[in-house]
Amino acid sequence: MTKCRKYRVEGRVQGVWFRESTRQQAEKAGISGYARNCTDGTVEVLACGEPEALDRLLEWLHRGPPMARVRAVTEWEFDGVCPAGFSTS
Repeated sequence: MTKCRKYRVEGRVQGVWFRESTRQQAEKAGISGYARNCTDGTVEVLACGEPEALDRLLEWLHRGPPMARVRAVTEWEFDGVCPAGFSTS
């Protein structure tokens, strides 16, 4: 059963390969969606996939890639249409 969730990741998450690393993690887990930089310095992630895969991605989002320093991750359900594939717009 596919679920969709949105996440807002706070901390040092821009300019540290966070979006590309998130894309790699998502694609390995069969998750579609996107990761994009926001003007307030956070990264927004939309993820659609199996609940177990989303849980693993959320766990990874709390750590991020080696250069990131994640301070907080906010999560909420998403009821819209999820795109095919995973982009880093």
